Amino acid sequence: MSAEPAKRRIKWYRSPIAAEDLARLNQRSDARGLAQTLGFLALLICSGGLAWVAVGRAHWLVVLALIYLHGALYAFLVNGFHELCHKTVFKTNALNVAFRNVYAFLGWYSHVSFWASHQAHHRYTLHPPDDLEVVLPVKLTLRSYLAFAFINPRGFYLRMKNVIQLCFGVIDSEWERALFPPENVAGRRALFRWARLLLAGHLLIAAVSLIQGWWMLPLLLTLAPFYGGGFQYLLNEAQHIGLSDEVSDYRINTRTILLNPLLGFLYWQMNYHIEHHMYAAVPFYNLAELHALIRNDLPYCPRGVSGTWAQILPILRRQRREPGYQFVPELP
Repeated sequence: MSAEPAKRRIKWYRSPIAAEDLARLNQRSDARGLAQTLGFLALLICSGGLAWVAVGRAHWLVVLALIYLHGALYAFLVNGFHELCHKTVFKTNALNVAFRNVYAFLGWYSHVSFWASHQAHHRYTLHPPDDLEVVLPVKLTLRSYLAFAFINPRGFYLRMKNVIQLCFGVIDSEWERALFPPENVAGRRALFRWARLLLAGHLLIAAVSLIQGWWMLPLLLTLAPFYGGGFQYLLNEAQHIGLSDEVSDYRINTRTILLNPLLGFLYWQMNYHIEHHMYAAVPFYNLAELHALIRNDLPYCPRGVSGTWAQILPILRRQRREPGYQFVPELP
């Protein structure tokens, strides 16, 4: 790979929408942003609090179930982090930045690295080597899924390795080296500084927990991104898996799925993923309305998690038989 991603222009197809409708949908709301952002954090506080209170009061199987539930909910933190990185959650930019940093810290995410990568992902969706955030075909095995679904020690090791290396100014990832070449001094400085803040903050949590005897605190906070993520994985992986790369139509390389309101809340409406790629400036809470306006121009959208994977699994089985096969949905 060259020192930085290749530059090219892709003329993306976008479903037509009236300019006044798009201008209205692009409007951001502090009230709606706070309702989602604080509501989701409140849900994590409740799930973590239930697990904490259950220790010593309930059967150990109940405690394990509550810890697992907390991890399953915590996994959706990444979707909130993603939206906050887009800076479309709040009208007030300071709120976007503040909550982005909170979500990034809680999930061990680097907003510096992610946003550099994610801009490339949107600009060059599934056109390697310009987009290496998602590379098709996605290889999904039962073993890799079970690691996300239950306990993911490899994920913890790789995250810690990356953070520690960045603390010492070492960029080991090929994609990060492309995004942060040596001449990008400011970007590298921000990348290293955030890694040091992450590590120092979580070490402080560990130290306080050790002194106070709060062994549940790091389990429910520092380690929470590394267990119980199986359900969120099924939703997140559905965004592009099995579809086509090197095309200029989001309807062919991205998948929209239809979810009930509760799952839509947890997933930050990222089930409307074609819409999100077509019009990335539209806040997540307006994507359902955007979907309604352009749905006649979209391919079939599977409903629910089971309906979505009923579409995906036959594609993956065929790809194992025919490695070059890519599914192309029927367009209106």
